[in-house]
Amino acid sequence: MPPRAQALPSSAQAVLAPLRVLFGIYAALLFLILGLSALLALLLVPGLARRRTVARVISRAFLGCAAMPITVENAERIPATQCVVVANHASYLDGVVFTAALPPRFGFVVKREMNDVPLAGLLLRKLGSEFVERFNRNRGAADARRVLRNAANGNSLVFFPEGTFTKTPGLLKFHTGAFAIAVRAGCPIVPAVVRGTRRALSPLGGLPRAAHIKITILPPLMPPSSSEGAATELRDRARQAILRELGEPDLTCSDDTVRPPDRALG
Repeated sequence: MPPRAQALPSSAQAVLAPLRVLFGIYAALLFLILGLSALLALLLVPGLARRRTVARVISRAFLGCAAMPITVENAERIPATQCVVVANHASYLDGVVFTAALPPRFGFVVKREMNDVPLAGLLLRKLGSEFVERFNRNRGAADARRVLRNAANGNSLVFFPEGTFTKTPGLLKFHTGAFAIAVRAGCPIVPAVVRGTRRALSPLGGLPRAAHIKITILPPLMPPSSSEGAATELRDRARQAILRELGEPDLTCSDDTVRPPDRALG
């Protein structure tokens, strides 16, 4: 094993601390400027495909200029046809990272609360994002039917099936919505693992930091042939694949992932 990195002397840390603060302010301002530029562009550019291409270019520009280089491992595993990508969720930066990494044909499924966030909600709507209710069961069922209709048209989607992220590393339980959609659409689930976003923009708060971000695409999973319990089975297979690759704690009890599917999309 390589020797453990030694801590920097206190004098070096004292010099680096203000530099980290300055860099964090720079990255935050860069995000604000490029975010507003993206919103203006999306308001002016016609066509969903063009708007998603613009968002992809701007997301890549932000990550590059903010010293957050992104690497996509095994990108060839993403099917050229319809699929549903599911990934672990570690930071508010995850959406930007997947926008930069995936082709423009992918749309995001996000919690309905984001629709009410000023500017961010408008930006997500212009990108064709799907908003789903997590707490109201009747409204969640209506959202599920709408997303299923869109999936039937051949749209490829991105889910963070945990629905949220925690302040400490680890994988939460998965909601079943993404997997029910894949079963109904008859398309593969593509598990993905993202690393580095927790360091780049910590859930604990604070300014952005430089970090290498890596997305690992895992082998696609086809829905089971039997429809009974298919979404649950597919969910558990995808979660186990992500958990093995991620190498972080399982934040659920041992029997959590075999309980009945949640009714609402997540």
